[in-house]
Amino acid sequence: MTRRNVLTTQRTPLLLSAAGLLLLTLMSAALAQAPASYKFGLAMPLSGSQALYGADQVKAAQWAVDAINEKGGINGKKLEMITLDTQADPQVGINAINRLVSVEKVPVFITAWSSVVRAVAPIANDNKVVELSIGANSPDIAKLGDYVYTTFPLADVDVSALARYSFSKLGKKKAAVLYINNDTGIVASQVYKDTFSKAGGEIVAYEAYDPKATDFTGALLKVRAAQPDIIHLHGLIADMPQVAAQMRQLGLNQPITSYSGLYNPKVIEQLGQAAEGIIATSLAPGAGDLPAVAAYVERWQKQEKRDPNGLPYTQYLHDAPYMVAAILTAMDKKGLAPTGENFRREMLALATFDLPLTGSVTISDSHTVAKPVYLVEVKNGKWTPKDIAK
Repeated sequence: MTRRNVLTTQRTPLLLSAAGLLLLTLMSAALAQAPASYKFGLAMPLSGSQALYGADQVKAAQWAVDAINEKGGINGKKLEMITLDTQADPQVGINAINRLVSVEKVPVFITAWSSVVRAVAPIANDNKVVELSIGANSPDIAKLGDYVYTTFPLADVDVSALARYSFSKLGKKKAAVLYINNDTGIVASQVYKDTFSKAGGEIVAYEAYDPKATDFTGALLKVRAAQPDIIHLHGLIADMPQVAAQMRQLGLNQPITSYSGLYNPKVIEQLGQAAEGIIATSLAPGAGDLPAVAAYVERWQKQEKRDPNGLPYTQYLHDAPYMVAAILTAMDKKGLAPTGENFRREMLALATFDLPLTGSVTISDSHTVAKPVYLVEVKNGKWTPKDIAK
């Protein structure tokens, strides 16, 4: 054997070893990019004053995750929802999101309540993890950064439509606005004020109340003195029935309007006859509009013996995992790593999602979405469809 043949023979196993090592490295990288399961985060109030509503929204989301996994998940891989409590409190929310991002390593998380959405936005942007706001309505949410999006229309959609409707269709010329003094109420109430005034109406009272208040007499007496034709109330889900009850006790019997937060069965339970005539927006189809919604409400009644608290919000939370799953499925097919950057890129590429309980939604660089504004009214002790506001 020549020296050249010996060198070639010795080099062959070395080359094979190098090729094998490269193949193992590539396989390891592929496996790293294609996890056995896919995770996303859900941060909602499970304790505190808003827990009654947060718990129903989490239940709705879990129903969707279970249904997705029963049908094969993400190309055969399990979809996991990591749920943490925010108490609807900004600082608690920050702690929860830090865990989802730093420990659980989720590419996307879902949260709600405007003050929480705003507080955790820097975490999403700094770590390039997508934040989906579902239910918070402050128009400022559209300006919180590249990684913060909403699937739920903001107040400049439904509140402005409601203000125009109050003036043009209901014929109300003088309105009072009563709002909670936090991120939920401040900007949205300004939207109502500006829109009603632009339509030709007059805002005769514009009063805020403290988020921790239980007695609203001071603000309500000012509203009563102004003698409005209609009162727009913009607070949190838990406090608005109390405010409305005290209105009626003080003889304020004018029509009350509000956003979707007031549309829940607890209002009728707490107010009884005093709830008659209250008008609220709903940004999701009702049971009479979509058979899937009728089946969904029937499931609540069968399993929980009641309607969900905040029906439209639970519809959006139910649909959120379907949108997340669609994006993760597309990423998995392309072999993309489950990072926030890849999730955001694929979300904007897909753009439009047809969802089971809320219909079509389009995500864009505007960070806003548009939906029909359904109006519901309490009639004969039940929330009933009233109209569609434009």
